[in-house]
Amino acid sequence: AGGCGRVSRIYTYIMPKNQAVGKKKALIAAKAAKKGVQTKTTRKTRTKVQFHRPRTLKLNRDPKYLRNSAGSTDKGLDKYQILRFPLTTESAMKKIEDNRTLVFIVDVRANKRQIKAAVESMYDVKADKVNTLIR
Repeated sequence: AGGCGRVSRIYTYIMPKNQAVGKKKALIAAKAAKKGVQTKTTRKTRTKVQFHRPRTLKLNRDPKYLRNSAGSTDKGLDKYQILRFPLTTESAMKKIEDNRTLVFIVDVRANKRQIKAAVESMYDVKADKVNTLIR
């Protein structure tokens, strides 16, 4: 008939009663050892159309060597990198004269605390507050 099952043949040998039982068991055991006991494999029934990739083990990166020779230096902004140059336009000069305000072009990565510390250390002044404008 049409099926995808396996065809198995069983051979029987007729022997005297006392030897037949032992010989039959030995043949079955030999056949099981040769063929394997769990021969029929079952396939898991899929109930949904979507396939979700199984979540497997994710190992952390463990490189053998660093890909760049120098480490990251974004934290290492010194006062000379933070303050690039003073702004000398007319409006900046007016602020210096009228409002006692210094105007600098600074590094974009610097925050207000770093700018304040850089101005105080380079120009020996006490900075009251820092206003920033990204342009």
